[in-house]
Amino acid sequence: MTQTVELPIWLFILIMLFAAVTAASHFLFPSVRWFFRRRMEKAVARLNERLERPIEPFKLARRYDMIQRLIYQPDVAQAVTEHAAETGVPENVAFEEAKRYAREIVPSFSASAYFGFAIRLARFLSRALYRVRLVHFDEDGINAIPKDATVVFVMNHRSNMDYVLVTYLAAQRSALAYAVGEWARVWPLSRLIKAMGAYFIRRKSRNALYRKVLAAYVRLATQGGVSQAMFPEGGLSLDGAPQQPKLGLLKYITDTFEPGGRDVVFVPVALNYDRVLEDRILLNANASGGRRFDAKISVVAGFFFKQIWLRLRGKYHKFGYAAVSFGRPLSLSEFSDGLDMELAKPLARELMGRINDVVPVLPAPMVAAIIEASDGPLSRSAIEAAYDGWMQKLANEHIHLPRGDLSYATEAGLRILVERGVILRQNGTFEANPERRDLLSFYANSIAHLLKE
Repeated sequence: MTQTVELPIWLFILIMLFAAVTAASHFLFPSVRWFFRRRMEKAVARLNERLERPIEPFKLARRYDMIQRLIYQPDVAQAVTEHAAETGVPENVAFEEAKRYAREIVPSFSASAYFGFAIRLARFLSRALYRVRLVHFDEDGINAIPKDATVVFVMNHRSNMDYVLVTYLAAQRSALAYAVGEWARVWPLSRLIKAMGAYFIRRKSRNALYRKVLAAYVRLATQGGVSQAMFPEGGLSLDGAPQQPKLGLLKYITDTFEPGGRDVVFVPVALNYDRVLEDRILLNANASGGRRFDAKISVVAGFFFKQIWLRLRGKYHKFGYAAVSFGRPLSLSEFSDGLDMELAKPLARELMGRINDVVPVLPAPMVAAIIEASDGPLSRSAIEAAYDGWMQKLANEHIHLPRGDLSYATEAGLRILVERGVILRQNGTFEANPERRDLLSFYANSIAHLLKE
């Protein structure tokens, strides 16, 4: 035991490295993790004091623990067994497949990333691109939501800016967990989005095992009181008009809802824009008869560099107004009371109805609707008179009248559409550009359901 042992230098260095790694993994790393965990808990506690709806413990659970909890849910375990029997693979292989789905779905929420970075970025982008306006807010209804209820914001889907706008406007209330599609699974965007608390969904997947894992996660998040945001339409509107609701996520919530337990309250949110950034991409996808979006990175980057160059030259103009309205909340316990039928379909119809009822009316969509309905060229005064006529018929919560000035609103709508070539100005009159009728309809469609009433 006391004899000297000679070792080559390289072997001695290797032993010391192994010893250092072992010591760090057993003593240093746990202490560091505990230190940062404690700091994070204190920061969240301070943050919860100013949030109307504090961040729930479920959202702060370690991602590894959440994945383990998810894959050992009884219904997921049963789905693993059934999947193995149907496909003929061993159960351990099916179990690993379920674990892979869980890793894909479960986010890694970071309160510091969400409130320290995401909120600031959302505020900067929203204000840099648009004049943001809150048109309608059902304050009494939203303030009456019980503190222990799970809040789900349900929104129409006009643009990818929807995520940014609602995150910005809801910043003082809570942290939202979005359901995002396959477009967000690109690295490094995927890491950032997971840190924001969003969870990925494969919208077109028919894999029963995947659907069971996703349903289990939505159930756990809802029962855990996590504030969520989802789009009942399932995807972006390709023609600008409201779409029929999809039942997917809503069905996961209603199928496991238990009256008498934690209530789920849906808050309708309606968004509208004077200009949708990706409008032509959406129209091209609609014309091709599918949902394949031809958005090249080079085109997107070129667009943003152009805007930066215009700003540096002092010639930058914002893209008009972006408006958001928060409608009347709907309690799932009250809605389901006395209903013996499946809840998902009537719930989806009711929610889309409440969303469509509060879609903001902005200058560009209003002017587009007036010109689209005309039989020929219109003078500016005729457009303004038609604008005024519709304002008298529509409810106040629908209208955003810039500066409270009808003349200015008309001019703002005309300017945006003329600059983009959607309408033509000739001899003091305005008419639709035959080559841009699809774009004219795109904006008119966003409020056409209100003008028909």
